[in-house]
Amino acid sequence: MITIDADLLDKAQRLLAACRARGLSLVTAESCTGGLIAGVLTAVPGSSDVVDRGFVTYSNEAKAAMVGVPDELLASHGAVSEPVARAMAHGALAHSAADLAVAVTGIAGPGGGSAAKPVGLVHLAAAARDGRVVHERVVFPGDRAAVRAATVLRALDLLEQLTG
Repeated sequence: MITIDADLLDKAQRLLAACRARGLSLVTAESCTGGLIAGVLTAVPGSSDVVDRGFVTYSNEAKAAMVGVPDELLASHGAVSEPVARAMAHGALAHSAADLAVAVTGIAGPGGGSAAKPVGLVHLAAAARDGRVVHERVVFPGDRAAVRAATVLRALDLLEQLTG
């Protein structure tokens, strides 16, 4: 479990203010964070004028059904991959009215890792309706809570990059 500390809340407030100033709305598509990004954003009073919706796509079936990730992509690359993170972000935009999307998929642990995809591996993608996309592959250190908290912070950073 992560706590929404003052620094995290401040980062969310800054992102929401930047979106509000530019008339932008947000959508999230989350796997390893299980809705924490949306939870942090909506912890800020007044966030409803920016946050459109959040998709929790923890299973492969949810990724396909909720945000349209092709089964073939999941089979060929695995859920924790750049192509799937990008597809989740694009799918979140396609299934919402939002201007910006962020998607995360990873292995928070403590189990489930491998040599090729270690515990802490997260793929993050943020997409804008105008076609801009950013992706990062990160291996975060620490336990499950630390990986998830670091993922939330980095996701907010990616969204902030696209507000400019």
